[in-house]
Amino acid sequence: QVQLVESGGGLVQPGGSLRLACAPSGFIAEYYAVGWFRQAPGKEREGVANIASSDGSMYYFDSARGRFTISRDNAKNTVYLKMDSLKPEDTAVYYCAAAKWMGAGPQTPDRYDYWGQGTQVTVSS
Repeated sequence: QVQLVESGGGLVQPGGSLRLACAPSGFIAEYYAVGWFRQAPGKEREGVANIASSDGSMYYFDSARGRFTISRDNAKNTVYLKMDSLKPEDTAVYYCAAAKWMGAGPQTPDRYDYWGQGTQVTVSS
């Protein structure tokens, strides 16, 4: 059974930091493409960052580039999203997704096969 569990969300002040974790089960993340997405109330799900399965390259969408860092710890079979300089507009439910194959570059949600339940990130004073 393939499962993804996100953790690390919470309430943080503008300019603060959070580190989200995605813990897959039923597969080894090192051999899968893993992506982070987010969805704010009333808005469509949008990409944040991803790791390609083709070459392990990392891609950041415009909203995350320069502020967020995606990484993978193979020993722990966990993918992280480190978020710095958080802004109120970063407030959303953040989701982890995985796919058996994914090329480098931006990917839409429909390209992924498995999804977690999400973790809430709220940036507010």
